[in-house]
Amino acid sequence: MARQLDFAGKSGATYRYTALEDDRIPPTAGANYVIAETGPGAETRLLYAGETENVMADDLSGRLDDVRQRWPGAELLLRLNVRRAVRVAEREDLVAAYLPPLNDPPEVHPAADHDASLNP
Repeated sequence: MARQLDFAGKSGATYRYTALEDDRIPPTAGANYVIAETGPGAETRLLYAGETENVMADDLSGRLDDVRQRWPGAELLLRLNVRRAVRVAEREDLVAAYLPPLNDPPEVHPAADHDASLNP
């Protein structure tokens, strides 16, 4: 059985990802994916969180090869999610929690200043 890792998002939701084995044909479904590295003490570092409409059509193995030039122990893990809105929300939740070095930082949404709109 393929290795599984759980990642907790900033929201507190937990997402279970399964390692994509090298000899396995990738699915054609939409999915979230992470590229992560496990350190010597078994701690896991999330390097990148992404989502795709079609795992097979995207060059995820090429992206993994690029990442392995800097992080040789990196591995690709998948979580199948069909709906795009679910995939995007999950990716944003993980990026907010882990701030992976290969993702852009999350957008900061300033709180609306209700007093300023009432007093021109």
